[in-house]
Amino acid sequence: MTDPKTDLERLLTGHARATMPAQPGVAVTLERPRDPAHGDFATNVALAGARAQKRNPREVAQAFAARAQDDAAVRALVESIDIAGPGFVNLRLVPAARQSVVRRILAEPGAYGRSASRAGERIMVEFVSANPTGPLHVGHGRQAALGDAIASLLESQGASVTREFYYNDAGQQIQNLAISVRARAKEILGESGDFPEDGYRGEYIRELAQRYLDEVCHDLSDIEAIRRFAVAELRAEQDRDLAAFGVRFDHYYLESSLYADGRVEAAVARLVASGHTYESEGALWLRSTDFGDDKDRVMRKSDGGYTYFVPDVAYHVTKWERGYPRVVNVQGSDHHSTITRVRAGLQALGMGIPAGFPDYVLHKMVTVMRGGEEVKISKRAGSYVTLRDLIDEVGRDAVRFFLVSRKADSEFAFDIDLARSQSEDNPVYYVQYAHARVASVLRQAGIARADAVARCAGADLAPLAGSHERSLLNRLADYPGELAAAAREFAPHQLTFYLKDLAGAFHGYYNAERFLVDDATLRDARLALAVATGEVLKNGLAVLGIGAPDEM
Repeated sequence: MTDPKTDLERLLTGHARATMPAQPGVAVTLERPRDPAHGDFATNVALAGARAQKRNPREVAQAFAARAQDDAAVRALVESIDIAGPGFVNLRLVPAARQSVVRRILAEPGAYGRSASRAGERIMVEFVSANPTGPLHVGHGRQAALGDAIASLLESQGASVTREFYYNDAGQQIQNLAISVRARAKEILGESGDFPEDGYRGEYIRELAQRYLDEVCHDLSDIEAIRRFAVAELRAEQDRDLAAFGVRFDHYYLESSLYADGRVEAAVARLVASGHTYESEGALWLRSTDFGDDKDRVMRKSDGGYTYFVPDVAYHVTKWERGYPRVVNVQGSDHHSTITRVRAGLQALGMGIPAGFPDYVLHKMVTVMRGGEEVKISKRAGSYVTLRDLIDEVGRDAVRFFLVSRKADSEFAFDIDLARSQSEDNPVYYVQYAHARVASVLRQAGIARADAVARCAGADLAPLAGSHERSLLNRLADYPGELAAAAREFAPHQLTFYLKDLAGAFHGYYNAERFLVDDATLRDARLALAVATGEVLKNGLAVLGIGAPDEM
C-alpha cells in the first residue's frame, strides 16, 4: 500500500521534467512546511531549477503547477496547489489522502514505517567494548543505548545486523587489575601488599579479592590465575548489567585472541611488505601520511611493544574478512585520534578495504545530576557513577531514552530528578503516557487491546477533518521518513524528537476532543486514529529498546 507522498513525488517529478527540459534529471522532493497553514507539502523545485531554464522562478512554478493540476492522478490526491513567495509550490492533500495513513498503519501495525531498502546488506555494529577492569559506567551506558538503537534502526530498513562486543582483555590495564586484586587480597589476609600507583581502587576490587580467597585459594603467587579470575568475574558482571539494560550481543571478540592467533604479527608483516613502513630510532613506523594523516605513527616501539592502534588494525581486518562491507563503531570521543590511524593502516594493507571503513559514531561522556549538583562517584566503583546505579535510580526505559535523546557528539547532563518525575517535562514519561492514554481510551470503549486493530480497521475515516486530527495524521505519515533518516544518519536522537512531537500531537488531540461520542461514525474514526497513533508510538519506542506501557 503506497503513501500519497511517494505517489505525489513520482507524479510531480514527471511534470517538473516536462516543465524544465534543460534539467532532464530533476526530481521533486516534498517537505512539510514549517507553517501548517501553507498546506501539507511544499517543494522548491521551481526555485532550484529556474536558473538552468533562464526563466523567472515564479513563472516556472506557475507553469509546473498548471501542468500538475491538469493531471487527474494528481487531482485525486491534491486539493489545491498554491505558489508562495518567489516560487515555492505548496500543496494541500484531499482529506481522503491525508486520512489514508490510518488505513496503512492498521493494515500492517507491526511493520508500518519499516523498509526493505537495505535488504541484503550485512552490517556490523560494534559498541560498548569496555575493558573488563570494572563495572560499566554511565558513558558505557550511553554507548550501549546508542549502539543498540543504531543497530535496530538499520534492521528497520532491512539490513542484516550483527552486534559485536570487543573485549580489551590484553595489555597493561589488565595486568594492573590483577595486581590490584592481589594487593587487596593480601590486605584481607593481614599481609602487606604493594598497590600499583595506577591500579584500580573501587570497592569492587575488595569484593573480587574476597571472592578469590573464598572460591579459589589463599595462594596469591599465581598472578595469571588472579588475572583470569578477575577478568571472568568482571565480564560476567558487565554481561548482567547489559542484560538488565536490555542490550544483547550476537558475538564477542577477545583482543587477546588477536595475539594468540598471530593476527597482529600477520598484519604487521603485511604492512611491512606493502612498503608503507620504515624504521627509525629503534621503532617501526607506519607512513600514515600517505593516507591523509598529519604525521607518521609508531607501530612498534623501541621496547618491542605495539602501540594501541596496531591490534585495532588487525581486529578490523577480521571484520572485513568475516564478510562485513559496512561496519559502524560506536565509541567515546577520546577515540577520535584513532580514526585516521586505523583507516590508514587498513588502506596500507592493500586488501581493497574502502577508504571510509569503518564508520564511526563518537559520543561525549555524561554528567549525572541530582538536586542541581553533579554526582561523581558510586560506592562500588569509587571514582564514577555506574550504569547499574542509574538503572536502579530511574529504571531502564528512562535511562535508555535519555541517553539517546541528544546527538551523540553533544555534551549531556543526565538529570535524575527529571528522569524520575511524572510530568510533561520528562520526555520518556510524556511519550509513554501518550501510549497509556490510547490504552485508557480503548478500555473505556470496552475494546480489548489485542482486538483494537481489527476492530478499527474498517472505520470510515471521513470525519477526521479537524485541525488536531490533520496535525496528528500528518505526523503519523512522517514516521517512515523519520525512521529512514535516523537510520541513514546513525542518529537515534532524531527518533526521540519525532516521538515527542507525535506524543504532543496526541496529547493535544486528547485534551481538545472527546472520543466516545454518540455519533458512531465519528467515534469509530477517532478510535481508529487513536489506535494507529498507539501502534506508531509502540513501534518507535521498540526501536529504541523501550517499553510502551498500557497503564501509568
